[in-house]
Amino acid sequence: MVQFGPLNRVNISHTDLVRLIVILSLTISCIVITAVSLSEHIGTIYAQLFYYPLLYATYFYPKWGLYLAGVCAVAYEILAYVYLYPDTGLLVYTTGQAVLFICIVAVVAYFTEKVNTSETRYRSIFETSLLGIVLFDQNSFAIRMTNNFLSQMLGYTPEELVGMTLPQLFVSKEEQRKFFEYLGSSEDVNNFETQFMTRGGEPLWVNLSWRRVGDNQVSCSVIDIHQRKCAEQAAEENFTRYQQVTEDSPTCIIITRDQKIMYTNPAFHHFSGYTAEELAGKDLLSFLHADDRPDFFSLLANPEKSGGKTGKLEYRFLSKNGEIRLAAAFFSSIHQKGETSQLVNLVDITEKEQLKERIEQDNERRRGIISTVAHELRTPLQPIMGYLNLLTEDPKTYGVTDETRVILDRCAKSVDRERQIINKMLELSVLDAGKIPLSYSVFSPEEMIRSVIDAGGYATKAEITVDIPHTITFEADAGKISSVIVSMISNAVNYSKPPRKIRISYQSSSSDTMHRIAIQDNGVGITNTQLDEIFEPFQLPDSGTISRKYDRIGLSLSIAKKYVQMHGGYISVDSIVNLGSTFTIHLPKNRNMAAKNS
Repeated sequence: MVQFGPLNRVNISHTDLVRLIVILSLTISCIVITAVSLSEHIGTIYAQLFYYPLLYATYFYPKWGLYLAGVCAVAYEILAYVYLYPDTGLLVYTTGQAVLFICIVAVVAYFTEKVNTSETRYRSIFETSLLGIVLFDQNSFAIRMTNNFLSQMLGYTPEELVGMTLPQLFVSKEEQRKFFEYLGSSEDVNNFETQFMTRGGEPLWVNLSWRRVGDNQVSCSVIDIHQRKCAEQAAEENFTRYQQVTEDSPTCIIITRDQKIMYTNPAFHHFSGYTAEELAGKDLLSFLHADDRPDFFSLLANPEKSGGKTGKLEYRFLSKNGEIRLAAAFFSSIHQKGETSQLVNLVDITEKEQLKERIEQDNERRRGIISTVAHELRTPLQPIMGYLNLLTEDPKTYGVTDETRVILDRCAKSVDRERQIINKMLELSVLDAGKIPLSYSVFSPEEMIRSVIDAGGYATKAEITVDIPHTITFEADAGKISSVIVSMISNAVNYSKPPRKIRISYQSSSSDTMHRIAIQDNGVGITNTQLDEIFEPFQLPDSGTISRKYDRIGLSLSIAKKYVQMHGGYISVDSIVNLGSTFTIHLPKNRNMAAKNS
């Protein structure tokens, strides 16, 4: 780059400088030759010499070519007047030649400007294009030109690419063979997907489109589609894995569109007894029990409603052999092949329901047996209690000595204990059958608890603190809640360690929807493994020793739990071994909510 001027504001490249020197030399030479020719009267050939510098200058600098044409025309005209005056014919001829200089140069300048504009536009597009462009020879496949975008895409410099052939860019011989096959078809090709190898040795998915721009020149555009192809491959792999999951899934999977079955997996074939061919295109509702179809159809048409549905989601299906199969259904919408479809998942619960029925039948028989046994045991106990009371109340009449009376009192207590056990067994049997109604009333839990403590004499056995506000009232079955309180306090007193300290407190706020009464003791505690067992009939913590030590059986807690559940509540337990336990009774404050939860 050569700079001129005091401030170095004019920059001229070496190429431009050489061109200017050539133009100036040719122009001066033409003027000198013309002057010599005119002075020697050689002829008119000298006029054509000016076209060399004029056309050369106009080709590279159209605007300045016009200026140079004007300068040459004036110089030619001056020389003509100097040497040819007063020959009017020759002067007219030379004037025409001068005008012709300017006209020809103007025409050349116009077309040159057009060509330069087109070339500039093409080069601008070529260089700034957002896709790769490569020009290559059709016969040798040698790369003639590339743009920067392709260089950046492949990691090569433009100079490195120009020194290569196009087939060298392909990742494999197989891809080269496909390219040669398409190129040999002598047709322009669009959207040819293949893989190029980058400079770093990584395969790159590209989309090629080419057209012939000359006898042996081919222009090829290169679009980077690597991310899309990788996403498609990942999607295909996911679809393959999805197919494997659905084919091997034990859950029945059905895809429907407009109620028509589009896909079923092997689990549903086993469930229904039909093959995939027999199910394809059939109405799914036709395989349901008639009574279940309306509800199933509403969820199939609006799968989003199934998430918040509180009704039945279990449906009866008719198998091929006429058997009724029961399944839990789950609905969702999916997009398959651009269309909205419904995905139905079915879990076969036929055997579960059959097992539940068998268990219920077994429980019914067990309750019947317990009830029968309890009645049979209680019947002979009544006369035994009568005779024992008769002997102990009037010992002199029947000759009962004091020692014998002590023995008889012990027998009476044992019989009474057996009677209480039998009564609880009967009560539990009736509870299991769900035959005991609730009789609601409003009462004070604080007064009830103090009454239970006084009636049971628990204040003499332990230090009991009652922390329940006088203003708190319950709306519940007072008799049954009283039975629950008796069981809880008796349990706390019997399992506490001296000095026995029991605290009964109300632990509910005004915003809470539940009443909560906590009964805390300092007893032996319960291990985590026993917490789920203590509410089962005939279950006790460390039952091998505690039941004998405290003279108890495991029925009271089971009955208490059922009474609380009948009210829509529950009993929770927090316990630490050797430190004590806290039993909390949770009862709904609202009677309607209690009926809903029970």
